Amino acid sequence: MTSSKKHQPDYTLIAVVFIILIFGLVMLSSASSVVAYQKYGDSNYLLKHQLFYGISLGILAMFVISRIQYQNWKKYAIPMLIVTIVALFSVLMSGAGLSSGGAKRWIDFGFFTFQPSELTKLTFIIYLATWLSKKGKVINNFAYGFVPFLVLLGVITFLVMMQPDLGTMTVIALVSIAIYFIAGGSIKHIMLIIAGGISLFAMLIKIAPYRAARFSVFLNPELDPQGIGYHVNQALLAIGSGGLLGLGLGRSRQKYNFLPEVTGDSIFAVIAEELGFIISLGLIVLFFMLMIRGFKVARSAPDTFGKLVAAGITCWFTIQAVVNIGSMVSLLPLTGIPLPLVSYGSSAIVISLAAIGILINISKYTLTTDSSSTRRRRK
Repeated sequence: MTSSKKHQPDYTLIAVVFIILIFGLVMLSSASSVVAYQKYGDSNYLLKHQLFYGISLGILAMFVISRIQYQNWKKYAIPMLIVTIVALFSVLMSGAGLSSGGAKRWIDFGFFTFQPSELTKLTFIIYLATWLSKKGKVINNFAYGFVPFLVLLGVITFLVMMQPDLGTMTVIALVSIAIYFIAGGSIKHIMLIIAGGISLFAMLIKIAPYRAARFSVFLNPELDPQGIGYHVNQALLAIGSGGLLGLGLGRSRQKYNFLPEVTGDSIFAVIAEELGFIISLGLIVLFFMLMIRGFKVARSAPDTFGKLVAAGITCWFTIQAVVNIGSMVSLLPLTGIPLPLVSYGSSAIVISLAAIGILINISKYTLTTDSSSTRRRRK
């Protein structure tokens, strides 16, 4: 039960989010110009689509949701999870799912497409926070805490993996484990999950030749530079070409059909090429600030549910940014997940900003120094 008095939201958090959004739009206008002109005859087509169907709707969602008392989401945790599971099943159906690049991750509604795996990140965080906040110390019980958590996580990750989407599955799994740990989960149980995850990862690599090839390229970037290693080598070439100050905004050479997915998971490489190391480092600092402010909200949340939701959303953005940037600089295997709040994708932007709206609302109820002192005196 919330015992803190409502106050102003975390304006630093809001400012950081909007700086990243504006920066992302500027970079998308540059990164997407070539591919947008080739596909649609309009260099600004993808930028306008992102602005009207992603950013605009996302900011509206963020504004509305930031005004909804965050504890109300407890009531809708189960219905939202059910809708999410149905949507994930729908993607796999031949009539509803839309295929692209060998993956089936979207539902085609005719006038727009929707990616359920993006919704899954948010709804599963809310469900886990609701469920774990009610469990209390039972979470450490193997039969009544650990096993149900493992089953829930298994169902969700299996449906995402069937698309297939190893990157998103990894993010969801890591965020879920983080929430479980923050809720008081046993280290022994977490180690079991990690061991099982490593075994599963090895199996997924073994049964899919392209994953094995990607992992081999990660270990040896020079391997097959014109084949499976093409993407990561072109990304490294773009980043290396940028140097300290970059080639200049709009002057990327790699976006001219050399670097794959320039508007998606490769946009950081374009940023590094055009604006250089210093600005790229600045973007990383912004994500670091977002992480710090998010965890501050989580630490000061007045109840367990708010703490877990805030921590889960923060872990989601942090892990996804680390995985995306890490894969571009060849510190992690290439997974194909977007850079949060920057990469092109309407579904991702809208859901991400909706999640930020929840985080902002929680920040309105965080315990101040006075309320913390009052709580200690009451104890």
